[in-house]
Amino acid sequence: MSRLALATVHLGALRANLQRIRVLAAGSKVMAVVKADGYGHGLERVARALAVADAYGVASIADGQRLRAAGHRQRIVVLSGIDAAGDLPEVRRLRLDVVVHHRAQIDLIAADADPRPLRVWLKIDTGMHRLGLPVAQVAAAVARLRALPNVDPALIWMSHFASSDAADPGPTETQLALFNALPSVPNYERTIANSAAIVAQSASRLDWVRAGGLLYGMAVVDGRTGSDFGFHPAMSLSSKLISIQRVSRGQAVGYGGTWCCPEDMDVGVVAIGYGDGYPRSVPSGTPVLIAGRPAPIIGRVSMDLLTVDLRQHAAAVIGAPVLLWGPALPVEKIAAAAGSISYELACGVTRRVMVAEDDQPVAADPEFAKPKFAKPVAAN
Repeated sequence: MSRLALATVHLGALRANLQRIRVLAAGSKVMAVVKADGYGHGLERVARALAVADAYGVASIADGQRLRAAGHRQRIVVLSGIDAAGDLPEVRRLRLDVVVHHRAQIDLIAADADPRPLRVWLKIDTGMHRLGLPVAQVAAAVARLRALPNVDPALIWMSHFASSDAADPGPTETQLALFNALPSVPNYERTIANSAAIVAQSASRLDWVRAGGLLYGMAVVDGRTGSDFGFHPAMSLSSKLISIQRVSRGQAVGYGGTWCCPEDMDVGVVAIGYGDGYPRSVPSGTPVLIAGRPAPIIGRVSMDLLTVDLRQHAAAVIGAPVLLWGPALPVEKIAAAAGSISYELACGVTRRVMVAEDDQPVAADPEFAKPKFAKPVAAN
């Protein structure tokens, strides 16, 4: 028996989401972040749908290899940069851009004898405290990079917000002010806006914006869904009912007997579980949709199966389609129930789940024709 779990990737949603970002960030170039196999949607599939993006952001040189092999010619930026001198020949062969976030990476570039200029994005730590040069080291790093004949002189400055998705804008405003206070250099482009900042911090939309979760229609602001900002979910996860059991009042359902039937009732068994990437941590009561109407999960999610309460679905039959998340059931809702985030759920869909493509166009919602969710932040 083949697995019935199915992830449908909505290519039209990806294209519409990119266009929505161009409306919000008019005048900025857009880097489409496609790391983690396109946030679980498939690297090549996503890149094909987003072929008009100005650049792709990836986590590794291997991702760059896959994109070049698929015929993509625009800039590809390796967001963590190089780790060893042996990375540089392949970076140059593939014409990849690299992020430099540490002086040791500058040492590797300086020691390289290949004269072909690398395109460098200089990452500056303005408050994330993860990757990036401290502000105090920026001037020396810029001077050193500009002196290297194998570095393209048109550096791009970048930083990353730590909490642009939070309700309190203070830390984000502080980071932006620090970034804007860096000395202006002619012909240098700048980027700091991630997905949350694209929708919430208009002054952070500089020469480039870097869109990740927004492209996939996922939440980027706490307590909201992507659709709240005019974005469309790019993935649906579905399966089917494979059994309906009549269970007596007082009988427990599933591993550990954590849920007991309050009355004689029908229990549906759905062919999906944590082995497919559906989170085991969701509690009883988390909804799925059967024939477009909610049915609560009961008991623990197991590796291959989960069980649902069919008391409100008297007409349900074996083979009925079940939606786990998608346009009609936001993945953000399931992630919140699981104590997780939508990104993790999308990235966690496993290889045994079949994948289908939906290429139907998605119409832009006229309510979101103009950027009205932008919160201005004063730029220094």
